[in-house]
Amino acid sequence: MQRMIVAAALLLAVALAAPAYAAEGGLEIFPDIVRVPPLESHYLHLMVLFLLLIFPVNQLVLKPLLAVLEQRSARIEGARKRSAELGAQADVVLGRYEAAVEQARKQAEELRKGALAGARGDQARILAEARHSAEQEVTAARSGVAGALAGARAALRGESAALASEVAARVLGRTLS
Repeated sequence: MQRMIVAAALLLAVALAAPAYAAEGGLEIFPDIVRVPPLESHYLHLMVLFLLLIFPVNQLVLKPLLAVLEQRSARIEGARKRSAELGAQADVVLGRYEAAVEQARKQAEELRKGALAGARGDQARILAEARHSAEQEVTAARSGVAGALAGARAALRGESAALASEVAARVLGRTLS
């Protein structure tokens, strides 16, 4: 109601205003058409018509339009709140996802370390077995070589006496008795 009174007062002030001049030369911004006697009665009719139509136009056009605009604002605000809620939920889900990924990485790292430690243990065991086997083979080979050397020495001792007597017989040119 107060807005309508202000609007009516503003309209009356514009309708009853004195002509404005752009410069001292007398060039009018609003021509003097308003002061023609037949048109003045039209202004009065228009003012009355305006005042009569303010209430129905307000009820039929402006209030429904403002209600639609308020509903639209409420829907937009509701959508913004829902968007903020969904964003918060998405942040929570993303945090859980990142935590699960980090936990899976830690488990994978622990499994990798365990597999690596197991492989190193297997490597050390296999290497120890290979060393032991190689040492046994070297020991067996040494004992075989020592036995062969003792046999060769014994054979050479036996043959050395016969060979020495044969060499002495050839050097002396006669057989040794």
